[in-house]
Amino acid sequence: MTHEHDVEAGRRPVTVGAVRREPGTGGGPSGTPGAGRRVRGDWAEGDSAMWPTRRDETPYAPEWGPPGRARRVMRVVGPIMGVVWAVFLLQPWQSAWASPPGWERTVSLLAVAGLALSFAWVVLTHAGPHGTRMETGRAALFLSGQCVLVALACLAADQDGLVGLVFVCVSAVFLLRDPRALLLAIVASVAVVVVPRLVPGWDTIDDLVISVFLATIAVFGFTQLVLRNRQLQLARDEVAVLAVERERERIARDMHDILGHSLTVISVKAELASRLFEVDADRARAEILEVQALARSALADVRGMVTATRAVTLAGELAGARQAFDSAAIEADVPGTIEEVPDRLRELFAWAIREGTTNVLRHSAASHVRVTMTPDTLTIDDDGAGPDGDTPGNGLHGLTERARQVGARVEMSRGPLGGYRLLVTTAPDGAR
Repeated sequence: MTHEHDVEAGRRPVTVGAVRREPGTGGGPSGTPGAGRRVRGDWAEGDSAMWPTRRDETPYAPEWGPPGRARRVMRVVGPIMGVVWAVFLLQPWQSAWASPPGWERTVSLLAVAGLALSFAWVVLTHAGPHGTRMETGRAALFLSGQCVLVALACLAADQDGLVGLVFVCVSAVFLLRDPRALLLAIVASVAVVVVPRLVPGWDTIDDLVISVFLATIAVFGFTQLVLRNRQLQLARDEVAVLAVERERERIARDMHDILGHSLTVISVKAELASRLFEVDADRARAEILEVQALARSALADVRGMVTATRAVTLAGELAGARQAFDSAAIEADVPGTIEEVPDRLRELFAWAIREGTTNVLRHSAASHVRVTMTPDTLTIDDDGAGPDGDTPGNGLHGLTERARQVGARVEMSRGPLGGYRLLVTTAPDGAR
């Protein structure tokens, strides 16, 4: 069926997970599963155009547009803005340039240039959300080298060379990424206050202490904010992945429960119809009609599972179990009322009856089944082969997961009828 026919029929596109699929397209723009289509980030590329997919179709992703564009811009702009800080080293550079020619002047200019380059390297490689922390020993060696450059800059720039201590403290924040960098700011502030008073001819620059502390604290707070945002983003990505995995598990569990039960009953009824065809044509025809109705019901259940609108009722499952057992010529004692079962357990018991019925029809070879219900317990006993020691299948695993979600548990054992017993209960051990 084409997309236009789907629109005329009033059916809306179905969204599964993070991909929007049009009815009848089979997952790809050309009508075949995934044909001509690949997914890149949050944009699905089709044969001739790009299909935008809202990021809010996945958990915790509210914005529109291709992901990562802003991040890529900030990865470039952020470090550039950090490197711009190096222009403040023009003060010691100008002081050294204005000093008398000599080796001191040359060494000071080279030291200022080296400090600027080292700071730029730190910003470009260790700043931002993707920056890495340098090993403590290497960081100490690197910062010591920067301090030596500051001392060499002071040969011709005098007290103005101490401006480089601001860049040393900021580099420490980027390299260490912990409060230890603040200790270096304290040491640098002491040096700014003490050294000019000890060296003859130097002027005091106590106001530089404010710059040291403000720059260090501001950059430290910024790096911590970036780090927390990065951790939050990683947590959100993990939550999204877990949500997708949980949805896949739900679909797999529901697919097994729906198709396993329906196909088992269809198989039983089809076999019965084939046997009755030569004996009782009218009865065989009735069984075939029921097979047709079951197939339609299974198809509706699968569609409901995809759109998360399918409902499973305890009364409906009891009626279906009774009909399936009758078709298989199995004597069944099935409760006729569900009034004593609380609402919160009815869906769980409905799934348990569906799974138990499927197991009896498929594996047990039983001739008698007894289903009993109390307000907190459902028990299905049969007189078939009983437990064989094999690992429980996907259906029982899915039922166990459903029971865990409502505070119940599932037990499998040999029952009083000599066969298999499936028990679902919220009662504590020993209370039954």
